[in-house]
Amino acid sequence: MNAPMRFAAMILAMTAGSAARAQTVTVGLITKTDTNPFFVKMKEGADKAAKANGAKLMSAAGKFDGDNATQMTAIENMVTAGAKAILITPSDTKAIVPAIKKARAAGVLVIALDTPTEPQDATDALFATDNFKAGVLIGEWAKAAMKGKPARIATLDLAPGITVGKLRHDGFLKGFGIQEGDPSIACSQDTGGDQAKGQTAMENCLQRAPDINLVYTINEPAAAGAYQALRAAGKAKDVIIVSVDGGCTGVRNIKNGTLGATSQQYPLKMASLGVEAGVEYAKTGKKASGYTDTGVTLITDKPQSGVDSKDSKFGLENCWGK
Repeated sequence: MNAPMRFAAMILAMTAGSAARAQTVTVGLITKTDTNPFFVKMKEGADKAAKANGAKLMSAAGKFDGDNATQMTAIENMVTAGAKAILITPSDTKAIVPAIKKARAAGVLVIALDTPTEPQDATDALFATDNFKAGVLIGEWAKAAMKGKPARIATLDLAPGITVGKLRHDGFLKGFGIQEGDPSIACSQDTGGDQAKGQTAMENCLQRAPDINLVYTINEPAAAGAYQALRAAGKAKDVIIVSVDGGCTGVRNIKNGTLGATSQQYPLKMASLGVEAGVEYAKTGKKASGYTDTGVTLITDKPQSGVDSKDSKFGLENCWGK
């Protein structure tokens, strides 16, 4: 090959390389925090899916559960950086909507993971557990496990204004066969899904109603905190705890008997599907839309008649976190 031809080939290769780089799709992932094992697993799923699809992943997280300001800033930064799609687990399901609207107006596909916005159609699509169903499952199990014994219930909830918390709470009540305000609900406290706050909330409930015998918790960290309070009060063996998550720590707590039942969800699947949808939109213009159910399974080693469940062995094979 003579010099002019070599030079032309070099220019062609450089142009092709530049074009390839220019076509790399950027997808953003914004989680509530970067410490909760659920969101750690979600990021892991997004990372793997991005690499498999030749995409670049930008990630950000709130400093705490409920940190709307950091999430809004992350959306703005990702839009500026050229992200074609943003996946978000909204901390404040209402307050984040204006930032999402701006991103969508700029041509960015926005998909909610795990937690729907208010209204739900503020995002293009939702990939999530059916959180109401997750609550129903543990409610049904708890009702059966009580064997007709009068219930004195503590609900350890998330926080006001977060749809995932309300859906799980309402689902539990539905599954147990009661409504809000039922006299069997002895105490309700917010925990932010945090273990330390869950322990404090349980301590407060025990002071108010020492005869509590059933505890609904928003997630497994809150459940772990509740158990610590119950154990310290010498009541751990007398109280049933149910929860939602299906993390490996929670499933081990099913196995050792400190947690009665949990509804397992699948964060890796949510994120993987979200990244794939983002890449498809960038390449074809096809938008994901509506709600995609990423599945939920009741995990317990104490199965109850009429309630579908899997045991802790299945739970450990499909769990997330450490």
